[in-house]
Amino acid sequence: MADSGVNPGPAGADDLQEAAAIFTSVRPRLFGIAYRMLSSATEAEDLLQEVWLRWQTCDRGAVVNPAAFLATTTTRLAINALQSARVRRETYIGPWLPEPVDTSADPYLGAERGEALEFATLLLMEKLRPNERAAYVLREAFDYPYGQIAAILQSTEPAVRQLVSRARKHMTEERRTPVSAAAQRELLTTFIAAARSGDMAALEQLLAANVTNIADGDGRVRVSRRPVVGAERVVKYLAAIAWFWESVEVRWVTTNGQTSAVLRQDGEVYGLITVSASTEGIDQVLWMVNPRKNKAVPAPA
Repeated sequence: MADSGVNPGPAGADDLQEAAAIFTSVRPRLFGIAYRMLSSATEAEDLLQEVWLRWQTCDRGAVVNPAAFLATTTTRLAINALQSARVRRETYIGPWLPEPVDTSADPYLGAERGEALEFATLLLMEKLRPNERAAYVLREAFDYPYGQIAAILQSTEPAVRQLVSRARKHMTEERRTPVSAAAQRELLTTFIAAARSGDMAALEQLLAANVTNIADGDGRVRVSRRPVVGAERVVKYLAAIAWFWESVEVRWVTTNGQTSAVLRQDGEVYGLITVSASTEGIDQVLWMVNPRKNKAVPAPA
C-alpha cells in the first residue's frame, strides 16, 4: 500500500473521472471513519475534502489498493485533526457534546456494524488517546484486520492488538449495557411527555440514580454550563425549566442510530434532545443546543 505522502502525478480528464468514481464508491466508509474519530459531521466533511484533494494530486498509478490508501489517509488526517480539536475544546464554554448526524438514510454511515456511533459511546471515546481511538474504530466499527490497522497507524500488529484491547476494556468498564433501540425510544418519549406535563414524580422513576444531565450550548443564554448529576438534582433542574416546554414543538428523528427529539421554537430548530439508558433507567440526558451544531440537526416539518 502506498503511503499518504506520495509524489504528484499527471492527471487527464478521464483519469480524474476514474479517480472521482473510486473516491465516491468508498466515501461512505471514509465519512464513517472520520465522524467516529472527530464526533463532528462538519469536521468530518472538511477532512474528506482534504482527502479528496490529496487523492487528486497523488500518483495514483503507484497505489495498489485505492480503498486502503484512502482509509489510511483519512485515519491519519483524523488523528491529527483530533489532536487539534482537543486543544480548541479547552476554550469551549460549558460541556461539549458530539455533533449529531442523521442516520435515518444510512444507519451505520457506511460501516458493517453500528459500533462507536451512539452519543454515549462517542463521549467515552473522547477519553481514548487518538491512536487508541483509531484502532478501536477501525476494528470495532469496520472490522479491519489487525495487520491492516497496523499499516495504517504505522505500528506493529501486537501493538495494535494492545491498543484495541485497552480501548475495549475502557469502554466496557465505563458503560453499562445499553437498552434496545425500542426501549430507548420509549424512555425518551415518556421522559419528554412527563417533562412537558410537569409530572416530576414520573420523571424521577425514569432516571437511574446517578443520571447526568448535559447541555451543550457553548455559552448560549439560559443553558446550564455544568452537568447536573443525580436523579434528585436532575428532577429539580427540569422542574426549574418547566416553562421551556410551553413554546416548544417536538419532532422525532433518528440520529446516531437512536431516537432523538428535535425541539422547535417559532418554526426554527432550537436544538435536539436524546437519552441513553441501561436497565437501571436513563443514565444520560443530552441537550444539543449549540446554534452552530443545530445546522447538522434534521429538521422535519
